[in-house]
Amino acid sequence: MFLTGGYHLGLGYRYGKFRIRISVINGGSYDAEPAGTKNSSPDFKRYYKTSPGLFLGYNVWKNLELYSYLELHTFEIEQKSTGLKKNIHSTDIGGGVSYQFFFGRHVYLQPGFHIYLRQDNSAAFNETTYKIPNIDLAPVIRIGYRIWSKY
Repeated sequence: MFLTGGYHLGLGYRYGKFRIRISVINGGSYDAEPAGTKNSSPDFKRYYKTSPGLFLGYNVWKNLELYSYLELHTFEIEQKSTGLKKNIHSTDIGGGVSYQFFFGRHVYLQPGFHIYLRQDNSAAFNETTYKIPNIDLAPVIRIGYRIWSKY
């Protein structure tokens, strides 16, 4: 998110093979609409506004992690033709898979893939209605710092 003027901050705790993480994101100028499936619309842009999330993960093998999450997103929807903007709130659930590549004992790069699932929601814009996609597919890359080394 930081490449588009936003941020993604998280704080996690690992106990054995399990990890719990809380996070907050803001997508800056990142347009999430192309990540949507089925209802995705070329007439609108969709931006992540500041939103919290809760993640629960399991370390399957070495640094390979499977996780599920609950995120309380607020999206700013912009109609391209008029510039009108409206907010849509969405409770997203989903799952992901990622792998942590460590550089030394503490710094890591974590590529992964997420699937976001959400209920129907819409916003009226003049004579058209925006319908948020029920599914987003998104590759992710995190840069992190592990405060306590496991070695």
